[in-house]
Amino acid sequence: MNKLRGMANSRLQHITSGLLLICVVLLGQKQIGTQAVVCPLYCLQVDYVTCPSSGSQKLPARCNCCMAPKGCTLHLSNGRQQACS
Repeated sequence: MNKLRGMANSRLQHITSGLLLICVVLLGQKQIGTQAVVCPLYCLQVDYVTCPSSGSQKLPARCNCCMAPKGCTLHLSNGRQQACS
């Protein structure tokens, strides 16, 4: 009887280990290609934003280039412009 219990425990451990390994692999695959983006904690005085995709349309102001789509331009309140690359 003890031998059967030992075999059952061993089989349960193998199944548990296999399931854990599958979960780790699946979770690892989900994170491939993701990158964390850290935005600076400052805001420029932006009047409006323009983007090539919207032509000359004035879009709502964004805090800085991290918050604006790539390729867009921030139009600052002092008349300067900042291109977001």
